[in-house]
Amino acid sequence: VQLQASGGGLVQAGGSLKLSCAVSERPVSRTVMGWFRQAPGKEREFVAAMRWSGSGTWYSDSEKGRFTITRDNAKNTVSLQIDSLKAEDTAVYFCAAGARIINTSVRVATAYDHWGQGTQVTVSS
Repeated sequence: VQLQASGGGLVQAGGSLKLSCAVSERPVSRTVMGWFRQAPGKEREFVAAMRWSGSGTWYSDSEKGRFTITRDNAKNTVSLQIDSLKAEDTAVYFCAAGARIINTSVRVATAYDHWGQGTQVTVSS
């Protein structure tokens, strides 16, 4: 499985951005698709995830409400909508996939088997 993230860029604070992750093959329904981000000098942190079947959606507790994760079955893509962008949202955003992730592990980066290359989001204040 190959993942290709796109949609990053330079945005003013308060704006919105939609990131996309193209998946090379249709994931099985139990696959969890996740978004993580990593700012310079910081550890990779969980942002959002969803099971491909649509049976579960998870968000970072600290960012709940500004992020929306969705998937498009026809295009084999998973998207992350980010609203009310803040300077602290500046980071490289990665999409990831894992077919054997239980619900209690969706926020754990090491639970994912496949990673995209990342897309840079820069928010100017």
